[in-house]
Amino acid sequence: MTVRLRAHHLLCMLTFIGKGYTPEFTQNYRRIAARLSAGEPMHLVSGPDDICAPLAGLADTHCLRDSVTERDEKAARAVSLLLNRPVVDGSVILPDADFLERMRQAFQTGEIRTGCAGCEWSPLCSDIAQQGFPEVLVTSGGRTEQG
Repeated sequence: MTVRLRAHHLLCMLTFIGKGYTPEFTQNYRRIAARLSAGEPMHLVSGPDDICAPLAGLADTHCLRDSVTERDEKAARAVSLLLNRPVVDGSVILPDADFLERMRQAFQTGEIRTGCAGCEWSPLCSDIAQQGFPEVLVTSGGRTEQG
């Protein structure tokens, strides 16, 4: 199996500590974090993904807004540059220790944060990165925090 992710969620997963839009969203994201931490591959998609699923039926879901699509485009470009390979619809990425470490270092320095512009969660994510990513739920080696 693979986890279907849109490009800007490659950034979001780095700082996910169990907070979200709704209880259903958070519970779903926790399950996805456990799958990613166990090493399940990520399959990039355009538009709503496995993380968005609990919000899909809500009126005026932000997952379909142009601003979110723009975040995806910016995140894909930034991560492509970091990884020195195309990060496009259909790409498969393994969330192993090396990938997570590279991504978190680049996130912490701001190198890949262009996709975060305008996101309401950006201040929280900045705090988490500044503190060294404590209590994040996407880890390597099969370890996840429970809650």
